[in-house]
Formats: sequence, C-alpha cells, structure tokens
Amino acid sequence: MTQPPADGELRTESLSYEVDGRLLVDAVDLTAAPGETVGVVGPNGSGKTTLLRCVYGTLRPTGGRALLDGDDLHTMTPKARARRLATVPQDGQAAFELTVRQVVAMGRSPHKRFWEADTAADDELVTAALARVGVQELADRTFPSLSGGERQRALVARALVQEPTLVVLDEPTNHLDIRYQLEILSFVRDLGTTNLLALHDLNLAAYYCDRLYVLDGGRLVASGAPKEVLTAELLAAVYGVTAEVSTHPLTGAPTVVYLPPPAS
Repeated sequence: MTQPPADGELRTESLSYEVDGRLLVDAVDLTAAPGETVGVVGPNGSGKTTLLRCVYGTLRPTGGRALLDGDDLHTMTPKARARRLATVPQDGQAAFELTVRQVVAMGRSPHKRFWEADTAADDELVTAALARVGVQELADRTFPSLSGGERQRALVARALVQEPTLVVLDEPTNHLDIRYQLEILSFVRDLGTTNLLALHDLNLAAYYCDRLYVLDGGRLVASGAPKEVLTAELLAAVYGVTAEVSTHPLTGAPTVVYLPPPAS
C-alpha cells in the first residue's frame, strides 16, 4: 500500500485569488504543522472556502502558492496530490448512483493504477471507515438517497481511506446534529494528520482547533491560539456582534456567548 512520503506540513505564502479585479483572498500567509488542527473562521464572504479551494486544487491561486512539505501543490498532478491530501467539501454532490461503500472506496483510487481492483486490505479500510463515522448500516444504500448529514459522514469516510497526511475540510459539520458534529471533529483531530478546517461555529473551532486564522474581506486579520484570537473586541470588529468570551471551567477553551443588540 502506498504511503505518503512526508509529514504533512502546510504553508501558504502570500496566497491570493482574484476575480474581475476583486481579491477574494488577499496575500494570506498560513501554516499548519504536522499533526496540527488549524481552523479558518470568519463571516460569510470572508474568503474561507476560496482559500481552502486554492489549497486543495479546485482553484489555482492568482498569486502566491500553497506548499505541502515544501512541494508546491499546484505543480503536482491531481493523482499525486490526492495521495497526500484529502478533501471533504462543504456539500457532497448526490448526482451519481453509487452505493455509499463505492463512494468511500473511491478514496483508494489515488493509490492504484487505472485497472487495479480493490484488495482485501482496501475492503477492510473501507469497512473500518464506514464504522468510524457511523454509516456502516448505510453501506449498500445509494449515495443520493442519503440525507445531507449522512452524505457528509460518508465523504469524511472517503477521506479517511485515502490515508493522507493533510485533510482539508470545508464546514465538515454542515447538516450534522450535535452528536455527529462532536464525533467527527473529535476523530478528525485524533487522526494524526494535519487538518485544515473552515468552520462557522466559533465554539467548536475554539475547542477542536490548535490555532485559528480569522479572515475578513479576504484578508487575514488575526491568528493564534483560540484564547488569543477569540476576543469580544475581534468579534465586534469582524462579525459586528456583541459577545461575552469566557474560559470554560471544564475544557479550558474560550466560550462565546452572543448577546442581542440593545433595544431601540
């Protein structure tokens, strides 16, 4: 079985993406050390998804570059990149009539020649991944028949069987109830891979991420440990909300409580 050759250090250098003269991502410098879980947060339209797409290859940066262990991700072939980087997109497409097991097994394709069949070891990886995300009972269902949350869990399982060193997840908790939000983020953090996540929920980001990068209007406005980044002042400036931020007595993570605007 092919194993990724490196440790999974991600670095972006002045990464930019411009469309029609508008910078959607503006010279962002970001690092994620091997085994680290790094969150990208910011309001809608801040550039989170565009940044992630520039990292995992759907978009080619118009400036700067993204490096995985010093190798430019955009000079790799898609197959070579997929051996080292797995992606969980924001919304899984359901336009193909494959079973859940077949969708998850697609994660093994970067490690195979075109004509190679799945092996017993591949089948074991798929079965284990299905069980880990809690969809083993859905293995023979067609992918389009699943709910949004079930599809999301299946796509996480597909990423697992790729055996990458870097996993990029765009809103991986979309459509999930709170139990599966916690379970998926917990085992993603415990995978041992480097993880780059875009998240809307700041409390989940504070608890599960080692470091956070805050985007606003495509620009990086803050970065650091969650307790350094998530302040009432930043939330007012970036999100335009009033909030109280305290340290949770059990987790030690910052906890954000949003306050309604004052009555007019």
